[in-house]
This record gives sequence, structure tokens and C-alpha cells, in this order.
Amino acid sequence: MKTMWKKVSVVVLVAVISFVTSIGVVTYIVKHNKGIQVALIEKDGSFDQPVRLTNYASVAAENTDFTYAAEQAVQAVVHIKSVAQSQWAKDDRRYFDPFEYFFGFRGGAPRQQQPRVGFGSGVIISTDGYIITNNHVVESADELEVTLNDNREFRAKIIGADPSTDIALLKIEATDLHTLPFGDSEQLKIGEWVLAVGNPFSFKSTVTAGIVSAKGRSIMTGESDRNKIESFIQTDAAVNPGNSGGALVNTKGELVGINTAIYSETGNFAGYSFAVPISIAGKVVADLKQYGTVQRAQLGVMMTSPQAAKIELKDDKIKMLEGACVVDFAERSPAREAGIETGDVITAVNDIKVKSPSALQEQINKYRPGDKVKIELDRYGTRKVFTVELRNVRGGTEMIGKTDDSGETLGAAFRELTAEQKRAYGVSYGIEVNGISKGKIQDAGIRKGFVIMIVNDQKIETPDDLYKIVDKILKGASEEQGLFIKGFYPNGATRHYAIDLTE
Repeated sequence: MKTMWKKVSVVVLVAVISFVTSIGVVTYIVKHNKGIQVALIEKDGSFDQPVRLTNYASVAAENTDFTYAAEQAVQAVVHIKSVAQSQWAKDDRRYFDPFEYFFGFRGGAPRQQQPRVGFGSGVIISTDGYIITNNHVVESADELEVTLNDNREFRAKIIGADPSTDIALLKIEATDLHTLPFGDSEQLKIGEWVLAVGNPFSFKSTVTAGIVSAKGRSIMTGESDRNKIESFIQTDAAVNPGNSGGALVNTKGELVGINTAIYSETGNFAGYSFAVPISIAGKVVADLKQYGTVQRAQLGVMMTSPQAAKIELKDDKIKMLEGACVVDFAERSPAREAGIETGDVITAVNDIKVKSPSALQEQINKYRPGDKVKIELDRYGTRKVFTVELRNVRGGTEMIGKTDDSGETLGAAFRELTAEQKRAYGVSYGIEVNGISKGKIQDAGIRKGFVIMIVNDQKIETPDDLYKIVDKILKGASEEQGLFIKGFYPNGATRHYAIDLTE
């Protein structure tokens, strides 16, 4: 018995000595060789930080499973081939044209262009064949060919397009297609994993991974359109030519954005890619399907960052560092009528925080004319709340449908010049006003028989050329507010007309 107690005593003694020794060693190390984390959070150290416990609920990056999201996405992403048919080059002329010379176009030897072929991606969003893509993928295309992941091919038609957001809606005749469900792009967090799925360089069904690098990003795209809507999701997922119109998905396999642009000096991926959030793109395609045009709500303000507004308005009383500062108003501004003033910094829309002008654009473009939104703002340090009823581009609250087209607005009928007329007038393009009713053409004083050659510095070869310019203005997708028309009457008298489309 004594031997047993002696052994137990030895074990206990060794344990106590080991414990005391460990405590001593740790204490010595802490005092004489402090770790970075300890040094950072000590009250008497260089920095003052609270102690944080490790988040054991978080998942390490290497444990994230992308396979489900990738499998779902590749089945819903399609390859798009766009073909623009051959046409006479812009500077090609079969004979000297005095009117073209007068208006700035010179003659040249005939030369025919080859068909222009482009490639991009799209995402199936309904089982009956509706596909979302970028406007720049299908713009000016005469033929569209869609190839599914299972190699089936279809001709596609354009249901509608919106240059301001660079989003377009296509339709193919098919059923029981695999689709991607819409996710909530507003719930995306910086650092969250996402997948970019598309057809870079026509390599079909390519999946790349990255994280959300930033949200609400505005980039310089070279566009002069003041109505351009940019509030991109920035990622570091590899995106290259051919990815445009493809899917940005989260790890749940939900569509959260449409890959649209890269920032690069070479034209290929350089670490930065940008996607239109589905909160914007989804509303655009829903409008295009239902109305044939985007129902764009207008707050009626010109805005900039608070820092820039201090300089522009010469107002040092602006307190905020984040938000969208109002510097001016549109002619029929619902925001001004509601009581908002220049110098106000908008900080939230319907309780969703707004940190920049692009973020405000994103929030407003989720709504339609006639919707009422709660606007929170800071006015020189005082929080204020307003309710604003949003309006359409024409200043009303009604929906703009397909019947509200450019032909109805102009109140005139047009036809392309015949070959005989072109020979007689000595021109190679132009359209003739061959019917006038109540509308803008009549109000401007234009008479039947007038030949339109140039509108807003653009050549007019067919009535569609004119309608496209007018449609863009009416839908708020152009910085122009009217038409400047150049042409002549059959007696040779040249005339210029200006038409205001804002009234």
C-alpha cells in the first residue's frame, strides 16, 4: 500500500512541477517576446483594439464547394453568335454627292464590307426560352445564333434592349430549358465567393472563381451618355472577350449579376471584372418583356459625391463624407417638389443605405414611375426624411408602352428614297416625308416631300435610322433632348429644323 501511495505522490509531484514550469515559460515569453496580436491589443501598446474570439462558424476558403453552383450555371449559360450583314462602307459612294459634301461626307471608291461576326454569352432565365445578355453583344446584329450547353442551336430574336444598363432580352423557340434562379445581389458581401460563367474566346462553358472586390462601382467606359447607369459588382474572377452577357453566380448557384466589362490596357483580363447587378438587370428584362421598353423612374436630381459638391457648390456646410449630394434639379423634378434642396446628401432609399451617386442610381432604377420611395438625407448635419413619387422621363407617372413610339410622337410617315429619286436629286441616301399628321414634324413646320439626310449628326438612310434616334431620346437613353434635322426640298432648297422632344 505504501508503495502505491509513493507512486501516486511521485506522479502528482511531476504534474505540479510541469504545470508550474509551463506557466513560468509562458509568462517569460509574454513578457520578453510579445506576439503581434498581444502587442496590438494591449492598452499600453501601440494600438488599442478589443479582444476578438475566433469565429468558429466561418468556413475556410479551401473548404468552399463550387461544384453545385458550377454545374447549375453551365447548363443555363449559352453561347451567342451575332452577325451583321455586309453593307456599303460609310465612306463608299458610287458618285459625287453635293449634299453629302455640304454636310461633311466625301465621296470615295466603292468597297463592300465583309459580314461582322461577334461572340458573347447569355443566361437562360425562363424555361420557354427567354435569355438575358448584354446589349453590346447583340447591338446592330442582323442574325443571332444561340448554342446551348447540349450543343442544340437556335435562331434568336431581340425582344428589347437597354443601352443605359447594357442589358438585352432575347427569345428562342424552345421549352423545358434549364434556368438560373435570381439571387439577391444586394445581399452580396465584399469578400464573398462568386463564379463567372461564360464563353471566353468561344471556349464553351468556362467557369472561373473569385471574390466580390467592391460593390456600387462606376467605371469609365468611354460613353458620353449622361443617363448611363453604372453600379457594378467588381470581382477578381477572370473574365475575357466572349464572357460578356454571361452569368455571375454565388455559391448557391443563384444569378447575382451579368458579366459586362473588364478594366484592362490590353483588352484581356488584368484582374478586374465588372457585372451588372441582377437587382438592375432583372428589372430591365422584366420591363422589356412586359412593356417593350424600360420603365425608368426619375428622381429628377443631378448629383455628385459630397466632397465634389463642396467644391462645386462652394458650400463648406456639407457635413457628410458618403452619399449622393444634390447639386441641381431636372426641369420637372419630383425631388424638388417634395422639398429636397441643393446641398442635401441622400443617404438612404427605403431604408437601404446609399454611399455614392452610383449606389443611388442603382436603388432608384429598381422602381417604376408612380412608385413612392422614402428618401433619407442629411441637410447640414440634420437628418430629414421625404417621400417622393417617382416619374417617367416625360414627367408623368404612367407606364410608357410600345404604342408610345417614335412614329406617334413625330406624327409623320417616312419612306426611303427610291433609286430614281436618288439619281434625280444626286444623292445616295435620305428619307422622304410622305405623310404628315398632328405631331412634332408638323409643329416644326416641316412639309410633305422634305428629304431628311442628317439628324443629330447621324446619316439617315432608312426610317428606322430616324426612329432609333427618337426612341433613344424618349426612353432617356441619350444625352440629347431633341432633334436637329438637315435636309432639302425637291426644289433644291436646303433647310435645318430643330425639334424639342422634352415637351
